[in-house]
Amino acid sequence: MIEKKSTPAGQDTKTELVFNKKNYQLLLISIAIVVLGFILMIGTTDIYDFRKTLLAPMVVLAGFAFGVYAILKK
Repeated sequence: MIEKKSTPAGQDTKTELVFNKKNYQLLLISIAIVVLGFILMIGTTDIYDFRKTLLAPMVVLAGFAFGVYAILKK
């Protein structure tokens, strides 16, 4: 049979977070970059403007790439 191991009542179990503080900071920066990209897409000017068609999507993709880096950074 399978024996179930139990911990004594007085013993504290330590839980570790998946990421450390640096990873969370990098994730917040990546979220800010993505939000900045979406803000660049806002406006009522010409829809074929350089800012809306090229710059903003590149900023959003850079934010997502930075987010992947923040997750994978050890």
